[in-house]
Parts: sequence; C-alpha cells; structure tokens
Amino acid sequence: MTSTTISFNHNNQKSNNIHHQKGLIIEEIEGLIKVHKDGHVERPQIIPNVSCNFPSQNGVISRDITINKETNLWARVYLPTSTSHNNNNKLPLLVYFHGGGFCVGSTSWICYHEFLNNLASKANCVVVSVNYRLAPENRLPSAYDDAFNALMWIKHEAVYNKNQSWWLKHCNISSLFLCGDSAGANIAYNVVATRLASNSNSNASHLNLNPLFLKGIILIQPFFGGEERTNSEKNLRQLQNSALSLSVSDTYWRLSLPNGVSVSRDHPYCNPLAPSGISKMRDLRVPSIMICVSELDILRDRNLEFSNCLVKAGKRVETYVYKDVGHAFQVLHNYQLSHVRTQEMVSHIKNFMNQ
Repeated sequence: MTSTTISFNHNNQKSNNIHHQKGLIIEEIEGLIKVHKDGHVERPQIIPNVSCNFPSQNGVISRDITINKETNLWARVYLPTSTSHNNNNKLPLLVYFHGGGFCVGSTSWICYHEFLNNLASKANCVVVSVNYRLAPENRLPSAYDDAFNALMWIKHEAVYNKNQSWWLKHCNISSLFLCGDSAGANIAYNVVATRLASNSNSNASHLNLNPLFLKGIILIQPFFGGEERTNSEKNLRQLQNSALSLSVSDTYWRLSLPNGVSVSRDHPYCNPLAPSGISKMRDLRVPSIMICVSELDILRDRNLEFSNCLVKAGKRVETYVYKDVGHAFQVLHNYQLSHVRTQEMVSHIKNFMNQ
C-alpha cells in the first residue's frame, strides 16, 4: 500500500524556551506544538487524521472503540480479514502505543494508521492502538495510567465478553505483546516495569493479566534520556531529515516530566539506567524483549546501552539495528531506505511474535 511521506528538518527548529515578543509562548517545537504562558497549547495539524474507515488495500478492517469516556481513552483495532479464523487459528494480540514525545501524536494520524494496517496484515496479528492523553496538559504518569487502564479493560473484556467481542474472539489471549515507538516504547516498558509489576503477586513468575499472558514487549526506538549525553546524541544532533533533534528531545522532556524543581532527565520515567531504574530492570517479568534501533537516531547509543543492561540483568533480548535510517523512519518514510527497512522491521516483529 502507498505510504505518506513526512519530513522534518530540525536544524533551525525552535525548540527551547521561547521568549516571544509578546511574552505569550514559553515553549515551542516548530510545526508541532506551542505552549503559551497562560497554559493554552496549540498543536498545528502537520499530519492528517484519518477515520477508521480510511480505505485499506491489504485486507484489514479497523474500528474505533471507547475504553473510558470520562478520560476520553479510546483505541483503534486492526483485524486482518484474509485469514480464516477458527478455534485453532487465533491471532496474536499486539497492543500499540504511538510516539510523539508524550506531547503530540494520535492513533488516528495517517502515518500510524498506515503503519499499523501494514503490520496487522504482514505480521498476521490483531492490533489495538491506544490513544492516550498528552502532555503538558496531562504530564507523566498520565500516559502510563491510560496504558495500564487500557490493558485492564482488555483483561476485563477477555474475562466477560471474549466470545461476544467482534475482535477479541479472534485473538489468542495467551499471546499478548506490548509494542510502541519512541514515547510509545517508553510507555510499553514503564507500564510493564512499574504498573503491571506492582499489580502482580511479588512471588509470581509472570504478570497478573490472567487470562491474558504477556509473551513479550517490542520497543521501537524507545524514547529515553539522561543528563549525561551519549556520543550519538552529541554527534547526530543536527542530522538532516531527523525526526528528533537533541533540543527537541529536551523540550519534550521539559513538557512531559512531572512538575518539580528537582526533576531532571535522570528521573526514572526518562532514564531507566538511573539507580532506581536498574532495580526495576532486574525485577522485570516478561519472557522476551525486542528492541529496534535506528543507526542515524540520536537515541541509538542510549538504546544499545539499554539493551546491554537488560542482557546483563538476565533478560532475553533481541536487538536489531536498521542501517541508514533515523528516528521514526517506519512511520515518517523520510529516508531513501525507509520502505525497505520498514518491511525488515515488520518481518522481525512477525518472527518475534511467532517464536
């Protein structure tokens, strides 16, 4: 299917504290978000939203479902229709969280709709893409709350409405995966490392999602940070076509981390390799982890160090490095090799889920 190409050039991007002539704008990432002093937030429509009825060319149907009306928590479900579904041919269930630095992005963005349509078709899985609340109006841990609540809702549906659900009845509920890109990968990891773990029996060998069983988490270019800069953050900070520059990354963290004078990029939400994060890593209860790293991403070295620490903590980890592409290439298609590398990634995800 055709894919939308979206380009970002952050070389001259406004992405620090902005002292506007009228003193109205205090933070800005040009083209994506403006935060005014009075708390008003603007998000220009740089990427089109599409409805779930947007034409599919690969035999996948999608529908929007409401999870919690009060918090406007909803999701878009992608169900392959080309496969015959019977009791012996259930599909893996992949719960997905989109990227956007916790501050921008939507499940209905055309780039995510196309990517997840393709993923559901090629990897032959049911995808539930969760639309969570954004910062700075809803700073962390709001996104973690929404992700956890979405999983608890799916668990409830699996217990009480599985056979009546138009999509869940096609799922192998013993084959659940959490996945996300960038900030969405951060959400997937932190929900498993903190929320689900604290909701489980401390003596249990797996997370308390019964009857669902979490088989793995798939982290695509996970959005982490830290006060100390890595080599790739210093050396790739002004790379052409990059969807994430260092100054943009810093702005996202200023807007999304909890308010407080002592909050820094070594906060455990941001830096899983900080001392408090390392202990959670050792206690992580998930059978396997897949990490996708982009060679031209400022997060490359941080992602690779994160992967190495998981291995040292005794976790089963598969790490893939995608050459000659940068951050979010699989949804923005802003590199020459984006389409080729995206299909490689989809193939790796499919193999990981079918192990």
